[in-house]
Amino acid sequence: MKTLGERLKTLRLSQNTKRSQKEFGKLFDLSESTIGMYERNERKPDYEILQKFAEHFSVSIDYLVTGKESNVAKANLSDDEKEMMEFFNNPELNLFFKEMAESPEEQVEELREFWKIIKKRGLHKK
Repeated sequence: MKTLGERLKTLRLSQNTKRSQKEFGKLFDLSESTIGMYERNERKPDYEILQKFAEHFSVSIDYLVTGKESNVAKANLSDDEKEMMEFFNNPELNLFFKEMAESPEEQVEELREFWKIIKKRGLHKK
């Protein structure tokens, strides 16, 4: 299981701009070394910073801390996204998609495209 620091680094590097620690830190008025310490798990961000990171990456604080989305975060998903998550979290498919929550955004976007094909062909219904 990934740590908060590893998830933070993965999210930072998965952004379209792939910001450096220095560039990322500037967004939150933090130094490059502070971001590095967070990513190496040498230091933990306070709640306010966690909240800003979560908003920036459109994830829950729960995801940043534990790697799992809370039910509250799931409630904010569209019906199509909920249906997609249910499909990919199906125990029969879990072998293939169990690490989806920790995947870089590019891979999640690929799964969204895959989901569109599945829905279009009606393959998501039993």
